[in-house]
Amino acid sequence: MNRAAILPIITAGTLALITATVGGTITVLDDWYYSLQQPAWAPPGYMFGVIWTAIFAMIALAGFLAWQKAPTKRHSEIMLGLFALNGFLNLMWSFLFFRMQRPDWAFYELIALWLSILFLIVFCGRFSKGAAALLVPYIVWVTIAGALNYEVLQLNGPFG
Repeated sequence: MNRAAILPIITAGTLALITATVGGTITVLDDWYYSLQQPAWAPPGYMFGVIWTAIFAMIALAGFLAWQKAPTKRHSEIMLGLFALNGFLNLMWSFLFFRMQRPDWAFYELIALWLSILFLIVFCGRFSKGAAALLVPYIVWVTIAGALNYEVLQLNGPFG
């Protein structure tokens, strides 16, 4: 591996780890959360950590690949901005759902999160098919999370 690859690897990995760690501290599984009725098809609780770990690893690898393949500095800057926006939206969903205890607000915010993933896939896919492919499980999982969030609203609402 050459020296030029070190910075993107360290940056992508560090940012994914920070986002995952902050998201983990925002996610409070307390009496309020356990009192929520869940749909019968909801994954078992232990699966969330496993799935998110795999997804964040794929996000980091996608960021690295996209950074390596970005044709210009401007493309790199836009891509980094899209990843930063996505990380913020990811954390905001956890904050709204778990800390604010507002699954209704979180559901609407999730739409912005989903769109940010779509933009990442399309933008990165222009110069790195591998990066785009690594982001597909992320959008699939957020789609499932959106359906789960919606069902929680139907079974437990209204909130606030």
